[in-house]
Amino acid sequence: MNRTDRLYAIVEDLRAISPRCRSARDLARRFEVSSRTIERDIAALQQAGVPVYAEVGRKGGYVLEKSMSLPPLNFTPAEAVAVAIALNGADGQPFADDARSALRKLVAAMPGHEGDRARQLATRVQVMSSQRADVPQQAGAVARVIEEAVLKGVVVRIRYGDATGSVTVREVEPGMFVGGGTGSWYLVGWCRLREAVRVFRLDRIEDAVLTEQRAPLRPLSEFDTDMSGAIARHPVLD
Repeated sequence: MNRTDRLYAIVEDLRAISPRCRSARDLARRFEVSSRTIERDIAALQQAGVPVYAEVGRKGGYVLEKSMSLPPLNFTPAEAVAVAIALNGADGQPFADDARSALRKLVAAMPGHEGDRARQLATRVQVMSSQRADVPQQAGAVARVIEEAVLKGVVVRIRYGDATGSVTVREVEPGMFVGGGTGSWYLVGWCRLREAVRVFRLDRIEDAVLTEQRAPLRPLSEFDTDMSGAIARHPVLD
């Protein structure tokens, strides 16, 4: 994890547990750095105007201003573990980092004893997967760029290797993500090289860079595509 990602993660961690605090030692253990590094990170956040304060005392530590915190959540331990199971294998999928952040917030905002029960229950569940347990760092970086392109509606420049191994550079107007039944994820967008809608498998995108060009607003119907084994439904949020 680079420093920028760590600074963001520290704020999200403190937001989730506020008004409780987290010691420098605990943060150092969570992010696998030294306590001194955490202290420098906190100083940098404070200089940037993030309302992080130090509470002194035996149980003291760093705390985020209450107005930026989550209220206690009435999730049961079973519900929390069910969400964790649903998010298992999110690496390599769109918004994987956000999924992990959301789960950390959920568990941290549960009343202390319920969060502990959820963690204990999670030790009694194992999810078998034929996929690799690790995802290359570059793949995660590419996925974050593609996510940002979709969120901001800007053209993304990608280096793409197709099934034959041929590599081309494309400028793509992002349309939507499509999840395949085999676990692969795809970006559907308007390819300016081919002047047509094309489907790009995320794990075949070798590099991705945001441009400053706004993508024309196209109706989502233009990005409908017939993909064998694809998941033809939108996520449900309510």
